[in-house]
Amino acid sequence: MLDYDGLLPVFVKLTEAKTHEIKVAKEMTFPKGSVVVVDRGYLDFGWLKVLDSRGCFFVTRAKSNMAHEVKEQYDVEGGVLQDEDICLTSYASKKEYGYLLRRIRYLDSRTGKEYVFLTNNRHWDAQTLADIYKERWAIEVFFKQIKTHMKIKSFVGTSENAVLIQIWTAMIPMLLLKYLKEKADYKWHLSNMVAFIRLNLFVKIG
Repeated sequence: MLDYDGLLPVFVKLTEAKTHEIKVAKEMTFPKGSVVVVDRGYLDFGWLKVLDSRGCFFVTRAKSNMAHEVKEQYDVEGGVLQDEDICLTSYASKKEYGYLLRRIRYLDSRTGKEYVFLTNNRHWDAQTLADIYKERWAIEVFFKQIKTHMKIKSFVGTSENAVLIQIWTAMIPMLLLKYLKEKADYKWHLSNMVAFIRLNLFVKIG
């Protein structure tokens, strides 16, 4: 979940590696009108039905072997190759989500990669929905920056509490650095700003 006022993650939940993401997602509630954007790891039609029933929109990636039937097709333009209403046809998925879904097939002109999105939003145009999914990448960038700049290469302690403390200790300054970067008058690259702060951390100014 991304807060567009600050472009920072709203929450983080740390779990053991064996805990699947969808288990955590099902424990969460979102305000009505929220747009939940998730990758294919969260594709659970029962959960999507819950989001729909609570008045939330979702945008996710479709799996390549998803059985479905096209009900209606719409005009497309730009990078949008297909925009259609579908219903699921396999017994299990149809039982979990019996409503119409919107399926968008999209070609990214920059990378040449093709994506297939699923959503329950029929108000926004297909390009907007593709752009919304692209914004999800900001979360991946955030975690990449943590790995690059906070350098958690090994853990000082091996107990669950010690590991959590070290991860949170990296997460908190990363959030503060991202906040400073957004507020700074000078448009820093994050790596340059981190290097500058490291060099001047104990320098007396004034």
